Amino acid sequence: MLHVAVPNPIHKVKHLKLLFFSHGGLVPPLHQRSPSSLTHQKLAMAKQFIPLSSSILVAVISLFLVSTLVPGVGSIGVNYGTVANNLPPPPQVAHFLLESTVINRVKLYDANPDILKAFAHTGIAVTVTVPNDQIPRLTKLNFARQWVEDNVQPYTPATNIVRILVGNEVITTADKMLIGNLVPAMQTLHIALVAASLDRRIQVSTPHSLGVLSNSSPPSSGKFRLGYDIHVLKPLLSFLRATKSPFMINPYPFFGCSPDTLDYALFRPNAGVLDENTGLLYTNMLDAQLDAVFSAMKVLGFDDLEIVIAETGWPSMGDSTQVGVDANVASEYNGNLKRHVSSGAGTPLMPNRTFETYIFALFNEDLKPGPTSERNFGLFQPDMTPVYDIGILRPTARSSIPNNPTPVPRAAPSNPTPRSSKGKQWCLPKTGSDDNALQRNIDYVCGLGLDCGPIQQHGACFLPNTVRAHAAFAMNLYYQSTGNNDSDCDFDQTGAITNVDPSYGKCQY
Repeated sequence: MLHVAVPNPIHKVKHLKLLFFSHGGLVPPLHQRSPSSLTHQKLAMAKQFIPLSSSILVAVISLFLVSTLVPGVGSIGVNYGTVANNLPPPPQVAHFLLESTVINRVKLYDANPDILKAFAHTGIAVTVTVPNDQIPRLTKLNFARQWVEDNVQPYTPATNIVRILVGNEVITTADKMLIGNLVPAMQTLHIALVAASLDRRIQVSTPHSLGVLSNSSPPSSGKFRLGYDIHVLKPLLSFLRATKSPFMINPYPFFGCSPDTLDYALFRPNAGVLDENTGLLYTNMLDAQLDAVFSAMKVLGFDDLEIVIAETGWPSMGDSTQVGVDANVASEYNGNLKRHVSSGAGTPLMPNRTFETYIFALFNEDLKPGPTSERNFGLFQPDMTPVYDIGILRPTARSSIPNNPTPVPRAAPSNPTPRSSKGKQWCLPKTGSDDNALQRNIDYVCGLGLDCGPIQQHGACFLPNTVRAHAAFAMNLYYQSTGNNDSDCDFDQTGAITNVDPSYGKCQY
């Protein structure tokens, strides 16, 4: 989320979930704009070029496209798969992710309407998927527009849909019909989004397995598979560049490791692997896999595109023939992954950057076919208890109503009387508090001139970027600054006191 610097301290931390930017300038939210002549011109031009080749259409699109909203990089999401018969209902899942975790993104393998409804008003960024079997029909504009009308428009903007994926690992299916229709389907879907005035807020992309590479070792010699490189991937990359969308890849060190390379796959200390072409030393397998993809993109002239890790993970249970499969090792991989992709270290060929990353998966899925490991990639059991802890859980405030409630927090008293307690306490929003009320709490506290910098963009507590998370920091900031009085955590009965420290990572309360 981009930050707008304004002098008023009340507004400078205003939750910016509906602001959009075009060529560096602020433009109104979509729901406040009437269809402009530019939108109609874009749609008219797009229609004229549907029959033309991919390369021509992409060239035309690049001339009239405005910037799309690019989701923030470096954040941790999860793949929300549903191949199971024992999962909790979607509203319970959405509430759990919002209230109990720092996860601020989910990726779906379809456009399940129950799930999309459940994530309304959470602020969690949602990615939906058009299944592989619908790709040929998606090349027809009427079908694409109907798909958007049925699967996107009823839910946005209440549900924060940020990206539509056309298929999953299509190129490695070896299905010539799907592969040949992939890029035209993506183009037509984008045109349908233009028609619905949703192209500014929703990207179109498609995830790939590492099977799209013909060579990946050493990383600097990475290349796409011959034939697919020029005829499929180059037009696809052109489309992604024109629409400011990321190239999405599913790297799995788990599937590439052996007993000899387990430490290398798990980010453990190891001797590393030298790329003799560049002299760069690789100390983990994920970096090598990402740089091989980067090198392949560079060969085709697209090393400027963002790379998103659409899937990666490690199973907590498997068959005896599989290497390093248990909950401790899974926790080690995903925990180290989370820290690494968010650290800003980047990779040897892509230094000083973070990666938007989706861990596979949210839940263990008991109906998935294949080896035991396929059913045990989840971070959580179906009852939402963690399979292991990688630091994504947030402490939850106990539900209590403080003594001596007042309608609004009062100014700090000159001689505050601290509440007597055996240990430190914190003030957090009550479960079920209205977002509008919580936003007023943020405005009040930050308007007093207290330091709300940590919940501004790039601040230690900016993520998860939700009203509730930001209100938790602001309300506690006020509570601590006034001497821990019960009445100073009332906030019109939206606050509750907890003795569980809500700090996480570098975000200290």
